[in-house]
Amino acid sequence: MLIPRLLETSGIPPRYKDCTLGGFKLTGHSTSTVLPLHEAKERCTRYVHEFLNADGTFRQTGLLLVGPPGTGKTHLAAAILGALIRKYSVRGRFVDFSSLISQIQSTFDPSSPESKHDVLDPVMNAELLVIDELGAQNPTPFVKDTLYLVLNHRYTHRLPTIFTSNFRLQLAQNSNLGSRDLLEERLTAPLLSRLFEMAEVIALDADDYRRAPGAKPGRAEAGRA
Repeated sequence: MLIPRLLETSGIPPRYKDCTLGGFKLTGHSTSTVLPLHEAKERCTRYVHEFLNADGTFRQTGLLLVGPPGTGKTHLAAAILGALIRKYSVRGRFVDFSSLISQIQSTFDPSSPESKHDVLDPVMNAELLVIDELGAQNPTPFVKDTLYLVLNHRYTHRLPTIFTSNFRLQLAQNSNLGSRDLLEERLTAPLLSRLFEMAEVIALDADDYRRAPGAKPGRAEAGRA
C-alpha cells in the first residue's frame, strides 16, 4: 500500500493524477510544433529512466519546462512525478506556486492549525518536487523570499526539482511578447542562476492544445498546461 499512499499524498491535482508520458498526445498541434513536443516527451521519458544512479542514489538535477499555456508542461511534470513514485517509491510533492504562497499566508492567522514550517517542510525536503507555474505570482518581496528559501534549500541539499513556467527564457525575433514575458523579470539574479544549475531546460514551443479544432472540455488527457 506504500505506492498508493505516496500518490495520494503527492499533491498531484485531480485533473492530472492520471497523466502519463505515454498518454502525452501530439495530435491537435500544427505540423511545425509536433517535432519539439515529441522531443520534449522523449527527454522527459529519458529523465525517468535515468533518475536512479548506478550507486542507488537519485539524480540531483531536475527540469525546467517552459512554453506558452496549453502546450502540456503540467501534464509532463505530473506524469514524471507519478512515474517515479510508481517506479522507485519516490516521496514526491507537487505544488502550484501561487497556491503555496496563499497557504503560507494563511498560517499567519493566529487561529490557523498549521504553522509556516508545517507547510514548507514537506515541500523543501521532498525527494522530488514539482513547482508548477513558476513566475505566476507578482514578484513581491514576500514571494521572492519564499522562493529563495525553497530553492536555496533544495539547491544546497542537491534535491531534484521540476519547474513549469509560461514565462520565456528569451524572445523570438518579431515576437509580439515583451520583457514582461521573460522569466528573468520575475526572479532575482541569484535565483535565476541557481535555477539554471538545478534544472535542464526543455522548451515546448507549440500552439495552445486547448484552442485546437476539436478540443473537448473535460477530456482526461487534455489536462495540459
